[in-house]
Amino acid sequence: MKQKTLKIVYWSVTVIFCLVNLFSGFAELFPNQSAFDIMTLLGYPFYLLIILGIAKILGAIAIIQTRFKTIKEWAYAGFSIDYLGASMSWYFVGGDVFGILMPFVFLAVMFVSYFLWKKVERIKD
Repeated sequence: MKQKTLKIVYWSVTVIFCLVNLFSGFAELFPNQSAFDIMTLLGYPFYLLIILGIAKILGAIAIIQTRFKTIKEWAYAGFSIDYLGASMSWYFVGGDVFGILMPFVFLAVMFVSYFLWKKVERIKD
């Protein structure tokens, strides 16, 4: 893959991933009744929505920025924990297969972004 093509694909995947997480973060900061019902089903306190919302917004910003590599690495790690935790939470409450597997779709997109970022970084050096 050419360097320019690699950068375009990386930024396209990364921007889409970050936009989805920004929207998700704001939805968790301003939850509706459905979000409260899900938290009740999972057995989590409602304030966890605020924590996750802030973390997702900050994580998306950390992944988009290009200056602080360590913060970017931690953001990718945080999203990994979030998606694995979401999947396992649905599993432990006896959720449907869709609810258990859907976080892995986002996890896969995140890993594509991460590995493309690493390739772009290697080209820079």
